Parts: sequence; structure tokens; C-alpha cells
Amino acid sequence: MHRPNYPPATSPPLHHPVPQHVSTVPQLRSPPPPSYNYGQSPPAGGMPPGGQPGGAGGGYTPHPAFGGFINDPTTQMGLQMGQSAMKVGSDYVEQNFNRYVSISQLKHYFNVSNSYVLTKLGIVLFPWRHRPWSRQQSPTSTTPTFLPPRSDPNSPDLYIPLMSLTTYILLSTLLAGLNGSFEPQLLGLTFSNASLILVLEILVLWAGKYFLSITSEGTLFDLLAYSGYKFVGVIVTVTVAGVVNGGKGTGGWIGWGVFAYVFLANGFFLLRSLKYVLLPSDATPGNPTLQTIARGQRARRTQFLFVYSYIVQFGFMWWLTALDLGLGRKGVA
Repeated sequence: MHRPNYPPATSPPLHHPVPQHVSTVPQLRSPPPPSYNYGQSPPAGGMPPGGQPGGAGGGYTPHPAFGGFINDPTTQMGLQMGQSAMKVGSDYVEQNFNRYVSISQLKHYFNVSNSYVLTKLGIVLFPWRHRPWSRQQSPTSTTPTFLPPRSDPNSPDLYIPLMSLTTYILLSTLLAGLNGSFEPQLLGLTFSNASLILVLEILVLWAGKYFLSITSEGTLFDLLAYSGYKFVGVIVTVTVAGVVNGGKGTGGWIGWGVFAYVFLANGFFLLRSLKYVLLPSDATPGNPTLQTIARGQRARRTQFLFVYSYIVQFGFMWWLTALDLGLGRKGVA
């Protein structure tokens, strides 16, 4: 059977619709989050509107649970009990500490200023031309009371001795470290060595006051302050020795020359300062009983003051400065 030939079928062309009106879609933005002050809780859910965790400017807003914890009555009761316990503990420590040390009296020896520290260091290192040496009394006090160190350069303090002791310990270990011989126990050994010297010196002073029947108003803090001023000269000697001979004791003419000067300066300083503590006159606040001191008794006190200011100080200062820091151990050069 013969089939007729048909032309191939063709599909009509596709025509896409062309928009006649151009429409713009507005850009959607989240509203700015509200700001909350510290302690103000945000809405439920812990997030302000807009889904951002912070307030205006990215600030931190505490969680509602935290604010609730602080305002909880149980928490407030616990805080009050903790504060009461701390107050009771501090009062107990202060009362027991005051049995041995007077806090108000101790504050007197740390009442210093920058000008006082500079002036006092100058007096300790260059005491030759200093005048006068007597301590000043408070004009407003009804009882004889000495002015604090801030107002009187002749008043003893504990700030300079404490800082000098600390500097001496750190300087000794620093020189050992520069020589490559630092050991951790060197800090403890140096502190023990200096503390032992202070204890021995206080015992010497108390023994002299006891056997010579000295009834002056000089307290333990006064004696501790005067015995601690030697560390100023010791620091100068150790520094020069460290620069000249590597910290190997005082050795050398330069080291011994510096030691001789600071020793004589310290002795003269103690001789003039302790005169009003160990040798009070017959009608001064340092002699509260106003007893007449016999000539022989005064002569013995003068001899003790001279022996303490020069002979005793020479032994203690030589002990502190003649340390072989280059070997990293305690040894006499």
C-alpha cells in the first residue's frame, strides 16, 4: 500500500512574555533593637525584638535568670551572712593583733612623704652637716607627743628600713644571677641572714637599756628603725662591689673605701640620733620620770652608745657586705 509523503511537522516558535510594568520589591530591614539598662529584664524568651542578643550599641544585657538570682531572698541572706562573718573575722584578727602590736602606733612610723624619704636618705649618707638632731613635738597635743616622720626629718620611720631590706635581698640575688650562679634558695638565705642580724642587734640594744637602767620612751619600733638604716649604706657598698669585682665580697681598694665611708656615716648618724633615746637629758620628754642621771651612769651610757654605733655596727655591716655572691653561696670574701 503506497503511503503519501507528508511534509515534516514543525512546532511554532515560543514567545516569552515581556513584562509591561517594572515593579520593585522593597528591601526589608529589621527594626532597631531597644536598649535596656543594666538590671532591666528583656521580654520573655531572653531576646529583644529583632533577634539580636545585645541592646543598642552592642551592649551586654544580663540574662533574666541572673537578675533573678541576685534578687532572690535566699541569695541576699547568704550575702549578708558572708559580710557579717568577714566583719567578725577582721575584728577578731585586729583585736588579737593589737595585743602585741599597736596598729595606730605602727601607722605613725609609715606616715612618710617623698620629700621626707629623700631628706632622710641624705641625712643617713651625709650626716656631717645636719643640724639639729633633736626630735620635734606636736604643738597641738596636750601630752608630749613627737611629730610623725612626714613632719620631722629627725623622726625614725620603718618605711626606709623595710624598703632597704627588700632592696638588699633582691640586689644580692640579682648579682648572683648576673654571675650565672643564681639559686632559688638564695632568696631565703639572704633574708634569713639579714633577719638574724636585726634580731641580734635588737637584743644588744635591749640588753644595754636593761643593764644601764635606761627608762626613755624609745619603743621597739624606734630601735628597729635605727637598726635598719644600715642597709642604705650596705646597698651602696654591694652595688659598687658588684660593678668593680663582680659581687665577690667587698674586696678591692674601691670596695673597702666605699665601705669605710658608709660605715663612718652610719656610725655618726646613730651616735647623734640615739643620743636622745639612750642619753635623755634630765628635763626632756625622753626622760619621763625626770630623774637626775648621775655622772658615772651617763659616762657608761655614752660608752655603750659609742660601742654600739661603731664597733657593733662594723661587725654587722661587714657581715652583710662581705658575701661572695659570685659563687652563688654564702661565703666571706
